[in-house]
Amino acid sequence: MNESSAEQQHTDTRELLPTATGPRTRAAVRELVRPHRGLAVGGFAVMIAATAVGLLVQPLLGRIVDLVADQSPAGDLTLPVVLLVLVALAHGGTTSLGLTLVSRLGETVLAQLRERFVEKALRLPLEQVEKAGAGDLTARVTRDVSVVGEAVRSALPELARSLLAILLTLGAMAALDWRFLLAALLAVPVQASTARWYVRHAVPLYAEQRVATGAQQQQLLDTIAGAGTVRAFRIEEQHTARVTRRSSTAVELKMRGIRLVLDFYNRLHVAEYTGLAAVLVTGFYLVRADSVSIGTATAAALYFHSLFGPVNSALVLLDDAQSATASLARLVGVADEPTPEPARARARARARGTAEPERSGAQPGGTVTVIGIDHAYVPGQHVLQNVDLTLRAGERVALVGPSGAGKTTLAKLIAGVHRPTSGSVHLTGTAGRGGDGLPVALVTQETHVFAGPLADDLRLARADATDDELRTALTDVEALDWVEALPGGLYTVVGDGGHRLTSAQVQQLALARLMLADPPVAVLDEATAEAGSTGARLLEKAADRAVAGRTALVVAHRLTQAATADRIIVMEGGRIVESGTHDELRAGSGPYASLWQAWSGTRSAR
Repeated sequence: MNESSAEQQHTDTRELLPTATGPRTRAAVRELVRPHRGLAVGGFAVMIAATAVGLLVQPLLGRIVDLVADQSPAGDLTLPVVLLVLVALAHGGTTSLGLTLVSRLGETVLAQLRERFVEKALRLPLEQVEKAGAGDLTARVTRDVSVVGEAVRSALPELARSLLAILLTLGAMAALDWRFLLAALLAVPVQASTARWYVRHAVPLYAEQRVATGAQQQQLLDTIAGAGTVRAFRIEEQHTARVTRRSSTAVELKMRGIRLVLDFYNRLHVAEYTGLAAVLVTGFYLVRADSVSIGTATAAALYFHSLFGPVNSALVLLDDAQSATASLARLVGVADEPTPEPARARARARARGTAEPERSGAQPGGTVTVIGIDHAYVPGQHVLQNVDLTLRAGERVALVGPSGAGKTTLAKLIAGVHRPTSGSVHLTGTAGRGGDGLPVALVTQETHVFAGPLADDLRLARADATDDELRTALTDVEALDWVEALPGGLYTVVGDGGHRLTSAQVQQLALARLMLADPPVAVLDEATAEAGSTGARLLEKAADRAVAGRTALVVAHRLTQAATADRIIVMEGGRIVESGTHDELRAGSGPYASLWQAWSGTRSAR
């Protein structure tokens, strides 16, 4: 299999995030609109009034034509002209108000949908996101939200106005003479067939475009994230070719969409010519038979001509509507995902009423029991196999082993980031502050600093923390001195566009968050690995203080961390191969003794 075929197979086998069906998408919109029925009714009522007022223009112009045809005095034109001005003012005012109300409705509903989408997206299981690829979720967060937002801001109000104009204008033509309505309806079969033809081709095309855009973004993310590796192995041309192929696919689909729209317009022109010719011919015969006046025939022709804009807008908006519908279905698909049971709720359920009363950092943490865990990110490729482990309340356990042994996976399973393929993790006695805190907190070497004041970044762990409590947490991890030395102290802006922090400082903030969250169980996954040799001791000391009094699992980057633990677990090949204290394992002849000897020899050589 060549590279292109392999790449295509990988794309085809990606498990994309769910997309809602058409009926479910419409039902979701109704659910979002239902609480705002008053605003919806008010907005459309004003739009109906605005459209009805606008329909007075054609009869007034027809009246002017009749006055001129009858050679009436010039003064007789004053009233219809004044009425035209008043109609224009009233039409403009009511249209503006109606569009404002409809737009407010759309923005409100869109905001609710965004909130639901983001809430569910943030709670998606990590393995589900990984299987779909970050590009799929990124495309939904960016492109799909943008498409739906643009449709709500422009397409929805315009579509509402156009449909009302079409219905009321046809009613006005029937009021002039029912034969004018029949003539106008000759255009409907052409327009209806055009709409059906367009929808039939547009729906799958736009859905395909969304998938192609997601694949394109996924490839860009992969290439950019791995830029260092790409350059190191001199595979720039291969990655450029992949990006080009994905981009070419997206461009080709876009061009197919443009050709589809051009054919759509050509068919609409045929309908316009057919309908207008029928209305003019009907007017000619009715005037000749003295059934209507010239002014009435003129008003009918003007009515049909005024339909060009609304009809074309409504049908053209099918383009935006189909694109927005495809995007909306992708958003609703994620928003409808079942919310994973929160970690704290799972912990309380597993504790079965054994939660402890309010605790402080000095009180012992909970007990973690791992029973028969197997885990595989890819079916058939086990990362963990038959792992049994118990972390006793208040015990600090170090996890060591070679890369790929499964240490990080086990840590994430205990922290609740992943769910095991089989087996179970039980937490008992893990109620947080007041019985409602986070039962397990995970600190990794990849800590994100959010843009904004440093105090806000810390309060992510506990929103109600006072400045004094923030300073206490920073003191515990020996970070207060450098924080107070910042230009704005606790309120210095950090993150993107703000004050840059060193890797060691970022990890100290992560440990301070841990202190503020005050969980009974703490999992540290190489949380001090980012520090250089000068900052290692400082971070290790901070980590010791952060986990004091808690049940702690520490994925040890340095064996000095393991040496001070209550117990050491050694992993190889996804299994636990040794367990004991530092002295017991060092005195033996197992893997830990070899690791310790090699590590000690390296340090002595220095």
